Amino acid sequence: MSRAIWGLLWIAAASCAVEVRGEEKNAPAPSAVAEDQSEKQDKAHKELLTGQVKFLGPALRARGVKAYDEMDKQIVLIAENGELVPLVADWRGRAFYQDERLRDRKVQLVVRRRPDNPYAQVLIVYTFDEKGKRKYTDYWCDICSIPMYEIKECECCQGPIRLRYEDRPLPSYLRKEINRDAQRQSKADAAATADDDDGK
Repeated sequence: MSRAIWGLLWIAAASCAVEVRGEEKNAPAPSAVAEDQSEKQDKAHKELLTGQVKFLGPALRARGVKAYDEMDKQIVLIAENGELVPLVADWRGRAFYQDERLRDRKVQLVVRRRPDNPYAQVLIVYTFDEKGKRKYTDYWCDICSIPMYEIKECECCQGPIRLRYEDRPLPSYLRKEINRDAQRQSKADAAATADDDDGK
């Protein structure tokens, strides 16, 4: 091989090395990526939402918003304060897309929310019976005695599953938060009452 060809090959190889080093220099370090993901995860918070789950299209049209049929396939929780909270169709939220027994009734959902994402991820589902009693809700295989969270055959025996309602309290972290909120509200009400008395 001639010296000229060797020279051209050497120049091409050197250029590639410089380009690769530049990309490596500009790429974020693995630790930086991990910190960024951790920071985003830290912004997520869990909360308890009460309301009814409905398809988005009818919910919008009921509020006088013109919405085409494409919106009818999306699911939202209409919270007690009137907020429309779209639900992610994942391992837990998908059941609301599948099972009409979970829609158009009072529910309480433990969800994970993030400030940069309007969609809520459902973690726990509670429904209410005809007496207004809260029930933990999932699906159950009577043969394998394992819970399921969407409509499909049992992952173990491939047999049928059923919708299950159980008496189960709220998670402890939510009970503590609710108690703190109640205490804060009680203090605020007491302070407001004291201000009213001072103003008389």
